[in-house]
Formats: sequence, C-alpha cells, structure tokens
Amino acid sequence: MINPHLRTGVRNDRAPAVVTADQLTVETRQSAGATRIAAIHRGMGADRIWLGKVLNDPAYRSVPHHHAGAETGGYVLEGKARIYFGEGYREYYDLDEGDFVQVPPWLPHIECNRSKDARLVWLTARTPDNLVVNLPDVDLPPSEFAS
Repeated sequence: MINPHLRTGVRNDRAPAVVTADQLTVETRQSAGATRIAAIHRGMGADRIWLGKVLNDPAYRSVPHHHAGAETGGYVLEGKARIYFGEGYREYYDLDEGDFVQVPPWLPHIECNRSKDARLVWLTARTPDNLVVNLPDVDLPPSEFAS
C-alpha cells in the first residue's frame, strides 16, 4: 500500500524525457583539460539537476575549478582518476573504475587522469545545474602519469 502522504503532488500530465546518444552536447560550461558532455540539463527541460559525462585525455588534468553552490556526485565509468584538493592542492584521492566521489559545493579541486594511454570517463550528476568556476592554474609537480 502506498503511503497516502506520498500521493500529494502526483502528476500524470508529464512524461519522462529521453536523451539519445546523438543528442548529447558539449555546449555547456567547460574547464581546460576536461570535456563535459551534457545529457540531462536545463536546455532539455531539467530544472534541478545536471547529468552528463566528463572526459579527461590520457595523463591530462583539469584546471583548478569549483562548482559554486552545486553539489556534485561522480562515478568512474572508465579509467583511473585522481582528485586534488585542499591547501595548495596537496591532498588527493585516487579512484578506480566503479568508484564514486561526492564533491561539496565551493570546494576547489583538480581532476587528473592517472593513465598514460587510456581516457578517463566520469558519469557526473550536479544539482541544481552545471555550475563551473574556473580558477587560476597552479604549478603541480610533474605528473608521474605523463608520457
């Protein structure tokens, strides 16, 4: 039995929206070193979530950035990732295929592909939208992942 309190607000005048692979777009906020591919976003009718893929080329990293007031969830679909954060970006977490990460709002971070020859693909959800604030680039020690 359905809880009667959950029936409030039920609407039958809408339908799910399907976004096919040929409808994906890179016409979204970007950061050098990371390509964001939007699927679910304001332009297709979503008003409280952004969902898409983020790609990092082999041995490449994004510029420092944060997502303003947006909360971000990421899932490593393919590859090996590293996320730098903290004072001077000296802290980091390594993630492998199948791992998830939650990035709090306003947290400056850098995404890095830990592979020299394979791409890194994230599935990324952000609410309320794909808010991206790029920050000045920083010198990090040379990547041990670079060719």
